Amino acid sequence: KIRRMLAAQKESKMAFSAPSPSFFRDTKPGPLWSNGPAPGSLHEFPAKIAAGPGRQHTTRPITTGTSVLGVRYNGGVMLAADTLGSYGNLSRFRSVTRLIPLTKECVMGCGGDIADMQELKSILESWIIVNESLQYSYKESAPALFSTITRVMYQRRCNMNPFWNNLVIAGVDDGKFLLGVVDKLGVAFEAPVVGTGYGAHLALPLMRSEVEKTPGGLSKEQARNLLLRCMRLLYYRDCRASNKFEIATITTEGHEIEGPLTLETDWSIAHMVQGFE
Repeated sequence: KIRRMLAAQKESKMAFSAPSPSFFRDTKPGPLWSNGPAPGSLHEFPAKIAAGPGRQHTTRPITTGTSVLGVRYNGGVMLAADTLGSYGNLSRFRSVTRLIPLTKECVMGCGGDIADMQELKSILESWIIVNESLQYSYKESAPALFSTITRVMYQRRCNMNPFWNNLVIAGVDDGKFLLGVVDKLGVAFEAPVVGTGYGAHLALPLMRSEVEKTPGGLSKEQARNLLLRCMRLLYYRDCRASNKFEIATITTEGHEIEGPLTLETDWSIAHMVQGFE
């Protein structure tokens, strides 16, 4: 019995014997916290973070509108835009108003991303309300809004998060008529006839030709017929266009938006168009 007790004591001493020095050299302590330093080591701030995508911005608009056309005539300015919101190749939304009245004397036509158009509309409406609230009897003029829109578009472009829109601004101030274009980079200019989207390639040459033929300026009826002709051309040639459209007329008495109107089209010669399959 005594022999068994002595053997048990010997085994217990061997179990709790001090570890060898090599044990401490080969064992490294873990970090104090996740991605943190180990005891006795240097820590770099900030701690390493798992790699991943940075902040993302819109680079491919989803729901879009196509061309906006504008022409200046004797006594006013006229805009035209269809009411189609295309979801990619799908003609999804057929009653989207893209001619937006900002004030009684100013109307904005929007092409491009519909969501950005709605956000820009909200920004401009808030801007107008704030300015008119701070200054008694103050009204935003069309040139002032045109300048404001250029600054908003350029500021968003500098932040690498542009509004994906091409805008046409039409208005009147002190009897002078304004017709200008602002693109998503903030580039702006004024002209007697303007067009965005596919209309800048197909309709604008036709509009310029008609204006050059009339040195004294177009009448209201001539301007309207010219826009109808261009909208029909775009409906035939632009797969993102619709036969439903609106026309905005801005005069010294204010603005008037007609529509939606429907184009009278004729597809009887469609079978004769060949070479584009």
